[in-house]
Amino acid sequence: MNEPTQDTTTVVAAVPLDVAGMTSAERARMPLTLDVVKAAAEQHGVCTRPVLREVVDRDTGEVRIVGIRCNATQASKCPACADRNRRSRMAQCREGWHLDHEPVAERHTPTADQVALVVHRSDLTAEYRRAVASGELGDADDLREGIRETDTDLRREGVRGALPAVERLARTAPARSTRRRQDTPNLPRRKVDKRTVGREFAGRYRPSTFVTLTLDTYGKVRPDGAPVDPDTYDYRRAARDAVHFASLVDRWWQNLRRVVGYDAQYFGTVEPQRRITPHAHFAVRGSIPHKVVRQVTAATYLQVWWPDHDTPVYGGDRLPVWDMTSKGFVDPDTTTPLTRWADAVADLDTPAHVAVFGPQVHSKGILGGTEEAGRHIGYLTKYLTKAITEVVQTDASPRLIDHADRLAAELAVTPCSERCAVWLLYGIQPKGATSRTTPGHCKGKAHRRDTLGLPGRRVLVSRRWSGKTLAEHKGDRAAFVREALEAAGITKPNPATARLQWAPVRAGDPHVPSRVELLMHMIAQRLKWRAEYDQAQDVLARLRPATADVSAMSPAAA
Repeated sequence: MNEPTQDTTTVVAAVPLDVAGMTSAERARMPLTLDVVKAAAEQHGVCTRPVLREVVDRDTGEVRIVGIRCNATQASKCPACADRNRRSRMAQCREGWHLDHEPVAERHTPTADQVALVVHRSDLTAEYRRAVASGELGDADDLREGIRETDTDLRREGVRGALPAVERLARTAPARSTRRRQDTPNLPRRKVDKRTVGREFAGRYRPSTFVTLTLDTYGKVRPDGAPVDPDTYDYRRAARDAVHFASLVDRWWQNLRRVVGYDAQYFGTVEPQRRITPHAHFAVRGSIPHKVVRQVTAATYLQVWWPDHDTPVYGGDRLPVWDMTSKGFVDPDTTTPLTRWADAVADLDTPAHVAVFGPQVHSKGILGGTEEAGRHIGYLTKYLTKAITEVVQTDASPRLIDHADRLAAELAVTPCSERCAVWLLYGIQPKGATSRTTPGHCKGKAHRRDTLGLPGRRVLVSRRWSGKTLAEHKGDRAAFVREALEAAGITKPNPATARLQWAPVRAGDPHVPSRVELLMHMIAQRLKWRAEYDQAQDVLARLRPATADVSAMSPAAA
């Protein structure tokens, strides 16, 4: 008979801390309760910045205060929500990359109610314009309200798309030449089919493409990304290219679709290079030859037909002022009105800036379902949980930090749109300027230090990529978990069908729990859900072999 083994593990008893005998400096180093609870929440994937909402069950009258996820996309704000968002983006990318069927069905036929509403709206619009022309302002106000209600009914009936304005606005956009620049190669042009699925090879292979686009060079840089000579580095062109990068990418997609002849779909992310210049990675559905990608990249350009903005006219303490009489900005010394935007762009002979891509372009064919495809999806979404500055300044050298400061200073005086308040520094009144506009101070993302000129979205997804929005992809995951629980006998209420009324928590509500209490409740709830899901997986794992045996013996299988 075997003798029992001896457990040689040494158990060390926890020694209670003598808090009373500690100095104030030692007690100050002890973690706070909130810090410990936040660490536990991060460990178990719980949102650390929940938003409080009051929930009323209309059937039972029960009132609860719950915390919902903050849905932050940056790990510095909430690691759990940022990781959850990144995983949802990965699922969205994976689902649409190698589709073998069209993801979006044909549009529904207009219903009789939709047609009747459009006819009614047409009559109201004609009556409104007649009333305005004849000076019947009272009738015009009533008709305008009727048009507004009809538009609401059309939206409720499921009609999407822009509706024509009731006022006929004069088109003041100046005519520009559509001829291609002589310094860029011409592109072959085909009729673009509505299909989005790429070609199939050898009867079973349907590869897709991974493309990386970068901007041009602005001067020699060191291995860490900092310029070799900051004084000769073209910060002005770098700032303008960054501001117009999204529009340049849109032009690239227009050219590519015209060349390949089908509606190519994409999932892409915009990230900064080491030299703090934006570049984009794209998962493209369908196989596109590298020669075509290089050809389209070399022939793509963006002409920015804006007024000259090389040298600021105002700055420091001398800034334009708002004039109540003329309802516009005027010179602070002469009270001369500034040039309006429409007048400034009316007679332009040359564009203020031309943006192009750099000569380096990367493309690669990828087969769906392979390890390489998964690796590229991970690479696409690698930095989505980090802000632009976090990507750039990780272990950054002092030279690179100075480089970022110089670029941010140039972006501060680079207009980002036709409505940008920076235009006032150049003696031009932008569109939509009011008395609340502050000359030189624009709230656009392009001027912020944490974006470094990237004004648009970090994730770029074409409309017919997967046929679903990001919220619908998240809903699919929730439905999958709910079905798995129900298959194991664990029933959860469907929040989509519950009669719940949500509202913000009123300030000073005595029933609002503390943040520590709320996080601890969410941690316990998370652990319970995790245990239920693991239990469901175990039950399903035991049922699968039995189900396989029964199906094998069933008449249908025979």
